[in-house]
Amino acid sequence: MLDIKFVRENSDIVKENIKKKFQDEKLPLVDEVITLDKEYREIKTKLDELRSERNKKSSSIGLLMKEKKIDEANTVKEEVKKINEEIALDEAKEPELAEKIKKIMMVIPNIIDKSVPIGKDDTENVENEKFGEPVEPDFEIPYHADILERMNGLDKDASGRTSGNGFYYLMGDAARLHEALISYARDYMIDHGFTYCIPPFMIHSDVVNGVMSFKEMENMMYKIEGEDLYLIGTSEHSMIGKFKDQIVKEEDLPITLTSYSPCFRKEVGAHGIEERGVYRVHQFEKQEMIVLCKPEESMEWYKKMWELSVGYFRSLDIPVRTLECCSGDLADLKVKSCDVEAWSPRQKKYFEVGSCSNLTDAQARRLGIRTKGSDGTYFVHTLNNTVVATPRGLIAFLENHYTKDGKITIPKVLRPYMGGKEEIVLK
Repeated sequence: MLDIKFVRENSDIVKENIKKKFQDEKLPLVDEVITLDKEYREIKTKLDELRSERNKKSSSIGLLMKEKKIDEANTVKEEVKKINEEIALDEAKEPELAEKIKKIMMVIPNIIDKSVPIGKDDTENVENEKFGEPVEPDFEIPYHADILERMNGLDKDASGRTSGNGFYYLMGDAARLHEALISYARDYMIDHGFTYCIPPFMIHSDVVNGVMSFKEMENMMYKIEGEDLYLIGTSEHSMIGKFKDQIVKEEDLPITLTSYSPCFRKEVGAHGIEERGVYRVHQFEKQEMIVLCKPEESMEWYKKMWELSVGYFRSLDIPVRTLECCSGDLADLKVKSCDVEAWSPRQKKYFEVGSCSNLTDAQARRLGIRTKGSDGTYFVHTLNNTVVATPRGLIAFLENHYTKDGKITIPKVLRPYMGGKEEIVLK
């Protein structure tokens, strides 16, 4: 969420940013919120003046009564009564205007970084850099569901009976490998100085509204019936929410946390839920990272964070690339974002396994996360990034470690989490 003062003083920049995000339907909102803000500030000024006038008149009543000027005192009492009535009317308008302003400000997008490429949707995202050499094997790589079934590791028939489409049972070595990827990601991030945390897996609506746009919430979040609780779509939500309405110590910045959680998503949209495999599902697990930092450090942390994701996958001998998200593909709170994509030797192309985002002070402003420095109190910047999300990370691993003779090789860094196994022989 932008600062209303910024919108008021830079309406042309705000409108141009809306155009760059191809959200022209929001352009009238800028003038509307500026008009509402003007009215709101005028009412606040008027209320201050009326209260001051009332206080002066109220103080004079006692003196007039003391001087036996009863008629004059009664006249002033009537004047105070009228002022109170006027104050009551304006006090009723004040929160109504504030709520209207907030509602509009919540949908005006954050100002994107100058480096973001302009494009309408994800088809216009731009490749940044490749890490590792993509291998196109001279043998066929089976579909990941077939590999998992040959491990006796996937049962979607049973999950269909218990939970419906979009869920799965992982078993045996498949389940162990899935958790090994998460456990290794946890230790990898701890080794890089991040504090490990397991957060709540449900959050209140005010936290949801603080960390994401309403459109994202509707498409993603599952609500607990009859309660003000939502299942998290990513642990970033509750991790950022941890600092809601807090003034963190400036000397504690940057705050760097890595978290494990299950994630739950509706996955509403044209892409749909995958029928047979586990690429797009309603439930998955993830190791996440978040950073709270000073504004001048956020872009530096943005670079460090996606580099950590790249390093994780490269340590598993999985080629990856980073893809710069264009303006039209950025969620409204984000100023810059890139996807980390893993190489699929089966499809001979890259696919998304995580994303890194800088939201500057948008989430902090919504949630009231501040710090106090020598120049006063200010909003921190927040960033988030995926270390690994499974089963997508598992799919990338299986495809890149599948051998011609039907085995899955286990790289050295993962063997301690697999009981020392060097390979898995498929049936």
